Amino acid sequence: MATYHIETYGCTSNRGESRRIERSLRDAGHHPVEGPDNADVAILNTCTVVEKTERNMLRRAEELASETADLIVTGCMALAQGEAFADLDVQVLHWDDVPTAVTNGECPTTTPDAEPILDGVIGILPIARGCMSNCSYCITKFATGRVDSPSVEENVEKARALVHAGAKEIRVTGQDTGVYGWDTGERKLPELLDRICEIDGEFRVRLGMANPGGIHGIHEELADVFAENKKLYDFIHAPVQSGSDEVLETMRRQHRVEKFEEVVEAFDDRLDHWTLSTDFIVGFPTETEADHERSMALLADVRPEKINVTRFSKRPGTDAAEMKGLGGTKKKERSKAMSELKREICTETHASMVGDIHEVLAVEPGTGDSIKCRDEAYRQVIVTDAADRGVEVGDVLDVEITASEAMYCFGQPV
Repeated sequence: MATYHIETYGCTSNRGESRRIERSLRDAGHHPVEGPDNADVAILNTCTVVEKTERNMLRRAEELASETADLIVTGCMALAQGEAFADLDVQVLHWDDVPTAVTNGECPTTTPDAEPILDGVIGILPIARGCMSNCSYCITKFATGRVDSPSVEENVEKARALVHAGAKEIRVTGQDTGVYGWDTGERKLPELLDRICEIDGEFRVRLGMANPGGIHGIHEELADVFAENKKLYDFIHAPVQSGSDEVLETMRRQHRVEKFEEVVEAFDDRLDHWTLSTDFIVGFPTETEADHERSMALLADVRPEKINVTRFSKRPGTDAAEMKGLGGTKKKERSKAMSELKREICTETHASMVGDIHEVLAVEPGTGDSIKCRDEAYRQVIVTDAADRGVEVGDVLDVEITASEAMYCFGQPV
């Protein structure tokens, strides 16, 4: 778990984005602290309204970079003028990518008393606590312990209660959803998803992070469940972390590249339009230049639609913290190269959707009078002028994709 310090500049919209970032960080077990010098990571949410503001943002970024171990710059200036921060040792990220970057590749943390919650029309359903992994870089395991899985029936009843309370999207979460049921000697995730989809009502289900090693033993069955259930978003988040088996071994990951590829192939075989989300840790202490190139090659070959790139940072008490690390410049260069490839892949993916018709679920307000929607594969589609178009959060509608950006599309109701 990380400690974080966040600073926000600019308009109400920026403050709203910071609140969403903080909500995600706290849900994942991270804790806010006063002042950047006490934080594992500082987050600067920038504004770029006038030239004077831009100068202030650059000056504050320089100050924060010298006061904290890791600095993430996000917000309007970061997205519009990211090159302005090129000389600083910072990560420039979209708002949506900040929470994952803070986790340093660790599993999300669910507290022992975690219960389902309804946030707008989004229902959060923690299905288990703990994990079965022992990753050398992860501090989360010290807080969560081994996996503890409530029964399928118990989780289904919680999901049903969320639907009855108004949930239109149920997010199935956990440290590693793929190992749900391992503590009971059974692999229960496919059964659980099937049962949730049988609940009466109009809603969608998003499966949260599942490590490749955890889902590999059920990947064929799981892909079948996705193919058979329209309520499931055709989306999986399987963090590979490296394209090098040697690095995965020193990370103590439970999979190797081949297993990850077999999971992807199973979903490719059964689904036409689906989203693969994955994570890479750049600059792990044992990562050579050849290892980095293997990661780049895997990314170019598999071409996930959502990619989280995290520069390795040490967590106290972990085995990886004792390893001799790579220099900050080398990590920055590798991170930049992978982030550029990521942007190329994501831009191409979203551009290819322009002109298509997709059914989307409106899930939450966006900037101004826009609404954030999700299509069948959980790709983000923005509907602008929502009030004028009569679109409200919770609506299901068909849209034509009219334009795209690197990380999302724009859609017009048809």
